[in-house]
Amino acid sequence: MTSLMDEIRGYVVTEFLDGEDSADLTPDYDLIDNGVVDSLGVVRVVSHLSRAYAIPIDDIPLNPDNFRSIGSISAFVEDATKTAA
Repeated sequence: MTSLMDEIRGYVVTEFLDGEDSADLTPDYDLIDNGVVDSLGVVRVVSHLSRAYAIPIDDIPLNPDNFRSIGSISAFVEDATKTAA
């Protein structure tokens, strides 16, 4: 995993899996289908990404596919920060 993925994984574990087993949380583990992140959780993730990576909140589309896995969140952040640079 990249350091970006590690940070996002750490955020998900801390915010959504506090104290639960996170061994299955691979980069392509489906956070939405497996009930780790719900619709309110997506909003929390969006808020975190906006603050942590200086992505304007208006530039973050609320497309669930962008937030389905650690890998997809990481890819979204990489793309959004490249575009902003």
